[in-house]
Amino acid sequence: MARGSRLAVLTAGLAFGTLSVALARGEPDYSFGGTSAFGGAAELIAGYALLAVGLVAWARRGEGRLGMILLAASFAWFVLDWNNPGDGSAFIFTVGLVLYVAAPPIVAHAMLGYPTGRVRAWPNRLGLAVGYAGAVLLLGLLPALVFDPNAEGCAKCPRNLLLVNGDRGAYESFNRIGVDAGLAWALLLILLAVGGLLRSTPARRRLAAPVIIGGVAYLGLVAADFFHSLDRGFLSNDGVDRRLWLGEAAALCALALAVSWAWVRGRRTRSVLAGLVVELAESAPPGGLREGLTAALGDPSLQLAYPLGDGRLVDGRGRPAQLKGEITPIVRGDEEVALLAHRRGLLDDPVLVEEVAATARLALENERLQAEARAQLGDLRASRVRIVESGDAERRRLERDLHDGAQQRLVALSLALRLAHSRLLPDRDPAALARIEKAETELRTALAELRELAHGIFPAVLADEGLAAALEALSEEAPIPIELTTAPDGRFDAPIEATAYFLVSETATHRSAGVLKVSAARRDGQLVVEVEGDRAPEQITELEDRIGALDGSLAVVRAPSGRVTIRAEIPCES
Repeated sequence: MARGSRLAVLTAGLAFGTLSVALARGEPDYSFGGTSAFGGAAELIAGYALLAVGLVAWARRGEGRLGMILLAASFAWFVLDWNNPGDGSAFIFTVGLVLYVAAPPIVAHAMLGYPTGRVRAWPNRLGLAVGYAGAVLLLGLLPALVFDPNAEGCAKCPRNLLLVNGDRGAYESFNRIGVDAGLAWALLLILLAVGGLLRSTPARRRLAAPVIIGGVAYLGLVAADFFHSLDRGFLSNDGVDRRLWLGEAAALCALALAVSWAWVRGRRTRSVLAGLVVELAESAPPGGLREGLTAALGDPSLQLAYPLGDGRLVDGRGRPAQLKGEITPIVRGDEEVALLAHRRGLLDDPVLVEEVAATARLALENERLQAEARAQLGDLRASRVRIVESGDAERRRLERDLHDGAQQRLVALSLALRLAHSRLLPDRDPAALARIEKAETELRTALAELRELAHGIFPAVLADEGLAAALEALSEEAPIPIELTTAPDGRFDAPIEATAYFLVSETATHRSAGVLKVSAARRDGQLVVEVEGDRAPEQITELEDRIGALDGSLAVVRAPSGRVTIRAEIPCES
């Protein structure tokens, strides 16, 4: 349906232009394009250029309104020669009387509304309203209501279908006022266009400048024609007018080329982005799309973030992101799939935004899904770390409770028994003395077992002095011989120290025929712990989970000799 409509408009536009040139050549002395073959070609080229870009813009997404305005400008450009006495048609002649100056405000409308066709600033809207009123009302409709061709001595002129009452004085007054006002509104539209261009951002200026220059050149020639007509009080087609009209035709061609150049530049941008997408498809590293867009758009400060369902923003690696600078959303349908933070004005060009969204959509979608997955994985890891930290905190609490509570009470009870033992005489009650001595022995055993239990839950030396001191203490107290070959210097985060310690302590709880060799060292941003013994601990899965919660890895290597080496690598700050 849309293609059929465009084909119909194209056919009508071509016929309209051909008819206009034919009318002009029918009575060339009263026309612009009919005085020569060159003039006719200039009229057709300018009008058809507007027709072509209007049809293309009409078919482009987001530029349909601009396309319709350019099409209207094309038709209005041809209407200039319709108020020709040689028309032979009252309808064509009347249309020419009303709309022969309609092209300038329509071209200004396209210029001020570029690239979407929407004029948002109220001064621009007001200026266009004045322009339309001056061109169509003051110079078109009002004079047509009082223009009687026969009374004006135009015997060849067709009948004026809008004639209400012929009045030569009113006709001349309307024309003179219209010419004076025409110069004013033409200059006003030029000032509005130039002022808007100067106030716009660099990206917007680069996009709109060629179109504004073409439009301003056209309006400047129109203003010159109005100025040339001030003395006579009406628009005509003398030698100066015709030369100015040829300049207007050239300016309209330049404007059409400027609109086309924006599309060519958009295609080039799409080509660059397409190459970027192909490159990312071959090897898409996390965050690679941001680097590619940075190179394609020439903005080193560019940031790319993806919104999650919970309101957070993450980068391509799934890490939390904080955007700075001007932010442009990338939208798919009604869904905001990504946010671009960039230098001010970089993406003021809506065509460029559309090309980025359209060409990089697949890469954006892929990286967005990967970022969400990495963010979820990060949340899972953070949850596991919190579980490990919570477990270690509970261990420390139990160790403190045992040390400060039960152990202290047993110590107090031991002191009370010793005092009672010292006050009993051996010859008074030997049986009672023996029971006290037995209770003291049991109490000492209970204290030793309680200290061992508290130490196993969480050794105080680990929290107080660090991993190296805790491993040294373990090598002295463990039930099997432990040879500590290397111990790390400095402290680590509490979860890292606890994980490394419990890896060694769990292995040391199992009886072994040989010596357990232990080494722990900081290497390339990781804490590497190696434990060599006769066998691996039974709780190896729990140890893997604990180390994995810290984004580490655990490997068990069995040598032909039967010895088993457990190697853990835990990321730590260098």
